[in-house]
This record gives sequence, C-alpha cells and structure tokens, in this order.
Amino acid sequence: MRDIIPTSNNRLVKIFLKTYNFVAILQVIQQKSLKQRLKIAIEWLGNNTTETSVAIIDDLEQIAHNHPQYHWIIMEILTNFIRKNTSYISQKQVITNSSVKVREDIQAALTVIARRDVNNDPENQQLDLSYTDIRGANLNGANLEQTNLYQTNLGGANLIEANLEGAILSAANLEGANLYSANLKGAILSASNLQGANLQRANLHHASLYLAKLHGVILDDAILDGANFRGAEFSDSKGVGDRG
Repeated sequence: MRDIIPTSNNRLVKIFLKTYNFVAILQVIQQKSLKQRLKIAIEWLGNNTTETSVAIIDDLEQIAHNHPQYHWIIMEILTNFIRKNTSYISQKQVITNSSVKVREDIQAALTVIARRDVNNDPENQQLDLSYTDIRGANLNGANLEQTNLYQTNLGGANLIEANLEGAILSAANLEGANLYSANLKGAILSASNLQGANLQRANLHHASLYLAKLHGVILDDAILDGANFRGAEFSDSKGVGDRG
C-alpha cells in the first residue's frame, strides 16, 4: 500500500481513504520522508474527513517539534488551512452566537499554532489569521504575539491569558470574548467590536482602541496606561473610569 497512496488527484485521494483502514494509512504516511509527509498534508488537509485532517495536523505538530527547520513551513500550512476553511463574514453580517464552535480540525490547527515553540519562529515573520471566522475558538493561553487578526471573527472566543502583544486586531469581532488577564500590550484594536467582552486584568498598555465599540465591556483591574481610547464608544462598561 505504501507505493499506491495518491498525492495529487483529490478524487483518487477520497476513494483511497474510503477504501483503506485509516490507522493503516496514517502508519504508512509516517514512514515516508519528511518532504513527502508535508506534501501529503498540503494536499489532504481540508479535502477529506475531519478525522483525517486532525490526524495529519497531529503529524505536522510532531514534525515541527522534532525538526525545527520545518517549524515555520508547518505554521504556514496550518494558517493557510484555517483561512481556506473558515468562511469570512463581514462586520455588518456578524451575528455573535456563544454556542458556535469551530470545526474540530480547525480547532486542532489553532491549538498547534497556539502552543508552538515560538523560539523557532523566524524574525520578522507574522502569523496570518486575518479574515477568518473562528467564533468560539478555545485559545486559552495561546501565544499569538504579533499575529495578523485583521477582521477576524473571534466572537465568544476563550482568550484567557492569551498573549496578543502587538497583534493586529483592527476591525476584528471580539464580542463576548473572554480576554481575562490577556496581554494586549501595544495591540491594534482600532474599530474592533469588544461589546460585552471580558477584559478584566488585561494588559492594554499602549494599545490602540481608536473607534472601538466597548459597550458593556469589563475593564476591572485592567492596565490602561497609554491606551488610546479616542473615539471609542462606551456605555455600561465596568472599570471605564480607570482608563488613562
């Protein structure tokens, strides 16, 4: 079976996955060279069952851990996968629903990105998760420093203690998101929607919240020194009086 795994024709790939035992397929993939495993991942992710995608994502994380020279290539494979498989919704169309959860394979990819070894990130490179709909994602403790999240829909997401220092969150939807103790130092949140978000104990030092919607936001014990609130919309927000 090792020699008959299709790697280019999506129709053949789907037939192959239906024909052979999934565990056996994964064992064969892991016996291939690293470059072949990466090629299979690129071609199979998102084109097959969720189970297949999750297994491939787990395999990619193992490669990134054991072979740092492929670390950033794998992060780009995963961010591309997320962008291609999450429908973009414009701000005017966004309807936040706290019960919405991302697909299992999308969450698996986000989890790998969130807990990656950042010491292997190349200088002057940026993760790109812009224009994605990842409402309800679990990003507890995620390291998303300097990440491009422009117009990303993170409504209802779990971002407790997430590192978003310097992240681009312009026009992003964070309505109802839990950002308790999150690090948003220097983050760009211009024109973002933070209505009902929990920013208790969050670090907003020198963050830009220009024209942000902050109705009902919780800012108790948040670090607000140097933050730019010019043009921001407030009403019924807790801790607003402490902003600097």
